[in-house]
Amino acid sequence: MYAVIKTGGKQFRVVTGEKIKVEQIAADVGQEIVFDQVLAVGNGSELKVGTPLVSGATVTVTVLSHGLFDKVHIFKMRRRKHYQKRQGHRQQYTELQIGAIAG
Repeated sequence: MYAVIKTGGKQFRVVTGEKIKVEQIAADVGQEIVFDQVLAVGNGSELKVGTPLVSGATVTVTVLSHGLFDKVHIFKMRRRKHYQKRQGHRQQYTELQIGAIAG
């Protein structure tokens, strides 16, 4: 059984037992969270697609850790104008363990 959930402005296809990294969620390590923004639920050849959400469907996850993604390097340059700008960014993430998918 799998589900498509929405969190942090992105969509993730999740399966029970899988680990995913999403944009940071304000939760303690070890805490259980229930996602109710489920866009689709599938089981084999059967698929339920919401309009836009599947009513009554939930995904339970456990917070494993918090951290930082790899650095993204931003480099801007204008040729022949003696302009160069360097910048970096590290986005914070929360690692989740997918538990039960109900729906």
